[in-house]
Amino acid sequence: MNIVDVCGFYSETGGGVRSYVHHKLDAAARAGHDLTVIAPGAEDRVEPRRGGRIAWVKSPLMPFDANYRRFSGRQAVWRVIDAAAPDIVEGSSPWGSGALAGGWPGRAARALIFHQDFVAGYPYTAFGGLLSRPRIDALFALYWAHLKRLSARFDVTVTGGAWLAERLAAFGVHNPLAVPFGIESGRFSPSLRDEALRREMLKQCGAPESGRLLLAVGRFHPEKRHGTIIEGFARARAARPDLALFVVGDGLARAGVERLARRHGGIHLAGAVADRDGLARLYASADALVHGSGAETYGLVVAEAIASGLPVIAPDVGGAAELARAAGSPCYALGDARACAEAILASVNGSRGVRPASAAGVSSSESHFAALFALYERLIARRRAGVDAPAPRA
Repeated sequence: MNIVDVCGFYSETGGGVRSYVHHKLDAAARAGHDLTVIAPGAEDRVEPRRGGRIAWVKSPLMPFDANYRRFSGRQAVWRVIDAAAPDIVEGSSPWGSGALAGGWPGRAARALIFHQDFVAGYPYTAFGGLLSRPRIDALFALYWAHLKRLSARFDVTVTGGAWLAERLAAFGVHNPLAVPFGIESGRFSPSLRDEALRREMLKQCGAPESGRLLLAVGRFHPEKRHGTIIEGFARARAARPDLALFVVGDGLARAGVERLARRHGGIHLAGAVADRDGLARLYASADALVHGSGAETYGLVVAEAIASGLPVIAPDVGGAAELARAAGSPCYALGDARACAEAILASVNGSRGVRPASAAGVSSSESHFAALFALYERLIARRRAGVDAPAPRA
């Protein structure tokens, strides 16, 4: 297949979408497909990659985050799609990327990839302390109407989990279908635990070697709720002074995260870690992962932690909650620092063991892309035969 992914949130300094795209290129190479990822860049250029290419389209910077750019027009993107002669076109966001992929006048099959739950990421974060989630969803009825109209241009709306497919179906989104995301096979394992590294991590947090080491991983953005993580940790540390929090990440909210970290002891901000093998050792050398976001469509960080043998302390909403519950880990009320502290203490005072990653619903990226490409082959065949897209299913 020739696959085109119109991916407005791809950036070489990005997070989950960047990782997903790199895995997809590798999977395309293994399966013999050709993948063109169209991304907004500083200039027009094509960068060959194993499995296909990144086609950068000159685009302006995002106003509030210099890590990302935004497509400024459709014709430049459509010319790249035309040149790729795709069998299937993906739109990788409910905004510009989705509109560009859905509005392209070609005849290829189309899939809307739902990487980001906008309402969970922004309105839930901004108004969650004042309004219930159903009320916030109701206030953003225009967004759900937009998503319903946009998705109707595609054969299928792909989600990372069954819970999200059900959520979208409730708002009338067209043909939501769960193709569960996954993590790299063999990359993350409890066997990578490094006691010397663990001691160094504790030392950097100002904690004793006998301390309990908590890990937080994620870009510094309001939807990741580092404030809840740090305030929850500080409350828990008042009861357990031996606790330490090692934070991996960076981003636009760094100044605020730094202020919170300085206010409380026992915290080390390690910055972003690009070395995936090094990150895997950090996971395995900690005692638990603390997560704050309720807007994860899948929960890649949580899945990696579970595969590393860690208990996960996660909020009770979204893809992170689905994975944490399957692993038998405690969940706490989204955005509630007191509840987060209670969940931290319940975890560190209990057993370190968790269920095997496979039993917790953590699949591999290889199985995800095999299922995704098989779906695309069916959609292409049905499109060529003039048959409607398959009915939704979980």
